[in-house]
Amino acid sequence: MTPRAIDRWFRTLAQEFDGSATIIVTGAAAASLWGRVRPSQDIDFGIQLGSRSPAGWERFQEAVRRAVQRTGIQVNYAQDLDRWGSITLLDYRRHTLPYRQFGKLNVRLLDPLYWSIGKLGRYLGLDVDDVVKVLRRRRIPAASVIRVWARALRASPKSTALTQFRIQVEAFLRTYGRAIWGRRFDPEAAVRQFHRAAALRPTG
Repeated sequence: MTPRAIDRWFRTLAQEFDGSATIIVTGAAAASLWGRVRPSQDIDFGIQLGSRSPAGWERFQEAVRRAVQRTGIQVNYAQDLDRWGSITLLDYRRHTLPYRQFGKLNVRLLDPLYWSIGKLGRYLGLDVDDVVKVLRRRRIPAASVIRVWARALRASPKSTALTQFRIQVEAFLRTYGRAIWGRRFDPEAAVRQFHRAAALRPTG
């Protein structure tokens, strides 16, 4: 999904929808707008309508349907992005970056730190590659990433997903840390820092 295609879709949506809304783009589309372009056939976003009435939501859904029909671009959207995974995105609505205004649509990007939580929760090959490229391109400090991932782990509802997320964070730091933060990055020290921030006992 290219930035041009993403802009075209939101421009079309603004033509079809007469209400105001704040949109938070996430997923591969957000990565594309940060300069990390890879094949993707859809746009993922959260939506907060200016009107909370059921009729307003129905009008929005119909506008989305028409925009998809006009552009051929598929989308996934939700009122609360936190419902898409077992690991919480914390107070993600307070951590977005401005992108563009399309008519009455205020389109924003999920902060890369909070965006990366969902990617680490899934941990598919393309997700991992996206995180590596975005963290390196945006020059986000390791300490900031570790702190947010630890907060997400502590704040998430108890489930088997927590153990999996912990394993995936540890694997990511050990496997890709130096590729992102340089040769001086100490993977084991980073894992220990993650354990302390998440109040975890070391394994092994």
